[in-house]
Amino acid sequence: MPKAASQGLGLCTVGILTSSMCFITQIADPTLAEMGKNLKEAMKMLEDSQRRTEEENGKKPLSGDIPGPLQGSGQDMVSILQLVQNLMHGDEDEEPQSTRIQNIGEQGHISLLGHSLGAYISTLDKEKLRKLTTRILSDTTLWLCRIFRYENGCAYFHEEEREGLAKICRLAIHSRYEDFVVDGFNVLYNRKPVIYLSAAARPGLGQYLCNQLGLPFPCLCRVPCNTVFGSQHQMDVAFLEKLIKDDIERGKLPLLLVANAGTAAVGHTDKIGRLKELCEQYGIWLHVEGVNLATLALGYVSSSVLAATKCDSMTLTPGPWLGLPAVPAVTLYKHDDPALTLVSGLTSNKPADKLRALPLWLSLQYLGLDGIVERIKHACQLSQRLQESLKKVNHIKILVEDELSSPVVVFRFFQELPGSDPGLHAIPAPSAAPSAVGRERHSCDALNRWLGEQLKQLVPVSGLTVMDLEVEGTCVRFSPLMTAAVLGTRGEDVDQLVACIQSKLPVLTCTLQLREEFKQEVEATAGLLYVDDPNWPGIGVVRYEHANDDKSSLKLDPEGEKIHAGLLKKLNELESDLTFKMGPEYKSMKSCIYIGMASDDIDVSELVETIAVTAREIEENSRLLENMTEVVRKGIQEAQVQLQKANEERLLEEGVLRQIPVVGSVLNWFSPVQASQKGRTFNLTAGSLESTEHTYVYKVQGSGVTPPQTPTGTRVKQRLPGQKPFKRSLRGSDAISETSSVSHIEDLEKVEQLSGGQEASEANSPERHPGAPAPLEAEPPGALQDGAQGLQDDRPQVEEPESLR
Repeated sequence: MPKAASQGLGLCTVGILTSSMCFITQIADPTLAEMGKNLKEAMKMLEDSQRRTEEENGKKPLSGDIPGPLQGSGQDMVSILQLVQNLMHGDEDEEPQSTRIQNIGEQGHISLLGHSLGAYISTLDKEKLRKLTTRILSDTTLWLCRIFRYENGCAYFHEEEREGLAKICRLAIHSRYEDFVVDGFNVLYNRKPVIYLSAAARPGLGQYLCNQLGLPFPCLCRVPCNTVFGSQHQMDVAFLEKLIKDDIERGKLPLLLVANAGTAAVGHTDKIGRLKELCEQYGIWLHVEGVNLATLALGYVSSSVLAATKCDSMTLTPGPWLGLPAVPAVTLYKHDDPALTLVSGLTSNKPADKLRALPLWLSLQYLGLDGIVERIKHACQLSQRLQESLKKVNHIKILVEDELSSPVVVFRFFQELPGSDPGLHAIPAPSAAPSAVGRERHSCDALNRWLGEQLKQLVPVSGLTVMDLEVEGTCVRFSPLMTAAVLGTRGEDVDQLVACIQSKLPVLTCTLQLREEFKQEVEATAGLLYVDDPNWPGIGVVRYEHANDDKSSLKLDPEGEKIHAGLLKKLNELESDLTFKMGPEYKSMKSCIYIGMASDDIDVSELVETIAVTAREIEENSRLLENMTEVVRKGIQEAQVQLQKANEERLLEEGVLRQIPVVGSVLNWFSPVQASQKGRTFNLTAGSLESTEHTYVYKVQGSGVTPPQTPTGTRVKQRLPGQKPFKRSLRGSDAISETSSVSHIEDLEKVEQLSGGQEASEANSPERHPGAPAPLEAEPPGALQDGAQGLQDDRPQVEEPESLR
């Protein structure tokens, strides 16, 4: 959470708590008033400490991550609250991974206050505590049963959401196995129980039940969903009945069935009415869970969800539905034997267990029936608003179109390429080639993953999640019942979400269309290798194969890594609309260049050619620098040998007497020696020694070897002013302005026509008038040589010292 947001959130909570404590101090109970007074002072200390931290510029709060020794004299309340504040906010310099900010309003503070009141109530005497906890438990149970249409039910409040189902399984075991208390495991061994779960159930639920109940995994039976008729996430009732009959024939006991009123993935509801009839026929306990159970509080409920009111038990999660933090989940059940519920752990005589309902008891009274219904209705309206808006957007597929009452919207981007099956991207056709289907599936999954992450950053209050489904692939889920009350999602946020989706669609469609073109261009370019990475949401991945690249090896390549690092730097310096990167999350064994999302005006051929030319240039420059040291070293050694040889020749030519200092001076005065200038120059380009005789005689440095030309592309593209690299030609498009761009194009056309006319006239006439001007495109034959000559004039020369000549 950002620093300003976290501090503002903390001050808001402190203010709400302070105002609430003012009401508490006015009550008659002196102990409760004293508790409110102490909490008020503590919150005031926390607020003052936070304000002092804000006023200190450049000072960082003391970190409490490293525990210190416990002080013998103790600490004051200010220091302790300062430590709590530091632990709450942590390191403000580090941005968290999630951008969601929990909206803790006054109703949320009521539920938090319930925990403090529960600790105080637990200090009462046993009789008062029993009466108070009984009243709280009975009121909360009655309200929840009436709100969610579950008549004559009991309630079990638990912190872990799956704990209620584990207790229900214990109750079912005690109900079906009469001798379980006496014989224990022997009863289960003689007739093994079977728990039926849907294949669309949330992950880890079956393993959790087996661990809590001490049952082996063969006691679990996964029921497949419909694959031919109906939804892909609804339990196959006919196949379930077949499984039940097979288990009975094998001597097993069908014990419990877990149905879904809104699956964890896409929010589908099983055919609960038919499942209830099947469970009554074979004596199976029916338990229902799911987010769609919240719609039972509304005036209109679909028949499939309404059938859940006839089940044996159901698990509700009112905390996220109503935006209440730290409230327990509730499991409603129907059973007449209090002894079995006590043995199963659904009921307890401990006051602390009964006080779990206190935060929810306070929150339900604060919201009221109208407030509860309004929050659930608002979440359902948000989902319907998004669903209706997405139906009008092209290239977006909604997976739960057949259930308008579901508060979960799951959508996915798809693109119908020319000549492909329209349903190929939703459900692969059996007749299609497996490789083609898999490639397009992975491409769409990567793009949908990118789309979900972009939407989460642009509209964080939407509470979107990205998930992978077995059949559909990667999808984006919008479940306002689980996030809207906490994040404060409004209808305007849904409209903004739709606008963001529409703004990203052109990039998605263009990138998917350019992938195949990019692959073909890379495969047709020498020196480039196309790398197939299905997890990369961009145009594609390319690798440059240098001269020393071992194509058969997957080991790290230091030379290739150096070339690709330079190539990445050069590409990013072009300031194009494309993004280039080398990982690290997508980096393979060998370095590659990953090209990101593209718009519809990208010239793929120019992009590929630029990559190839730039990489080749970097490779040649790196080779020149690497070989320069060796060339210079060999040239110096050769120069030393030639200088020594020249000295020996001069010694033989002049004689030994001329080398004596006094005698040599006299001889040179009477008979001077006409020695020729024999210098040497070292050509860095050719890597060889050359004579300087031509330089001394004609006073002009020799041409030597012409340096190699810098590699350039075969196609030279003329860009308009302000046009970024890799853009297609804007001629004839609406993007050209009516002033400067059009006039510039007309000037270019005139120059081309004039140049073409002059060249044609020169080709038709064998001789040209001496005074006629040269063609525009022509250049003097010696211009290039003169430029090379001028470049060589600036090169350093290695010559013999004058004393040794």
